[in-house]
Amino acid sequence: MSGQSTRRTVLKGAALAGAAGLGVAACSTDSKLGHAQVPTPTAPVTLGAPDEVPVGGAKLYREQRVLVSCPAKGRYKAFSAQCTHAGCVLDKIENNEGNCPCHGSRFDVTTGKALQGPATVPLPEVPVRVENGRLVAGPEA
Repeated sequence: MSGQSTRRTVLKGAALAGAAGLGVAACSTDSKLGHAQVPTPTAPVTLGAPDEVPVGGAKLYREQRVLVSCPAKGRYKAFSAQCTHAGCVLDKIENNEGNCPCHGSRFDVTTGKALQGPATVPLPEVPVRVENGRLVAGPEA
């Protein structure tokens, strides 16, 4: 009976080690897009009025998973608001840094560059334009 008991303990340990390994793989920093299957809009998305984005600052459009910065009046740059580590949507912008609430990654909202890990890959750039007085992000229709 002790042989079976030992064997069961070893098998349980192996199963738990395998499950733990999956957890580590799911949170790997090697990922280029985390769990973000589609980190950028696949169709044009209307965001809002251009003047909602402060010159020299940025605005987070969380529902659309896009952030838009305005380096100079009338010029806009947009990035995916999905963290490149695990795919969580950024929750706020402070001092021109986008914050990921899941693991603490931070991104420069003017360049998309990862400033603090675990993310190491920049946010993907998203095309953005002004159309009919509104900011529109995503590919051309």
